[in-house]
Amino acid sequence: ENNAAMDLVLFGDAMCHVGKICRIIMSTPGHPLLVGVGGSGRQSLSRLSSYTCMFLTMMIVISGNYGMNDLKADLQAMYTKAGVKDEGVLFLFTDGQITNEK
Repeated sequence: ENNAAMDLVLFGDAMCHVGKICRIIMSTPGHPLLVGVGGSGRQSLSRLSSYTCMFLTMMIVISGNYGMNDLKADLQAMYTKAGVKDEGVLFLFTDGQITNEK
């Protein structure tokens, strides 16, 4: 878990988006896909929404030797927390983490 400090200026539109993200992740299907230009605040607002809903934010960390087995282990840990322990989990995955598009 990486809880970096964030200095945010929240405008009215940003708070509307936080409300929308919270509503989506708290609903039963709860799978938002946020699309936009870089630097528009998708990741920060997702983290804030996750914190507001008391969810655990999980994000994989890609390194030089990160492979398919590592991804499976990370997903298994996330599924265990979400499914077995019934904890709220927000899985944050960015386009920069895609290393192989096959």
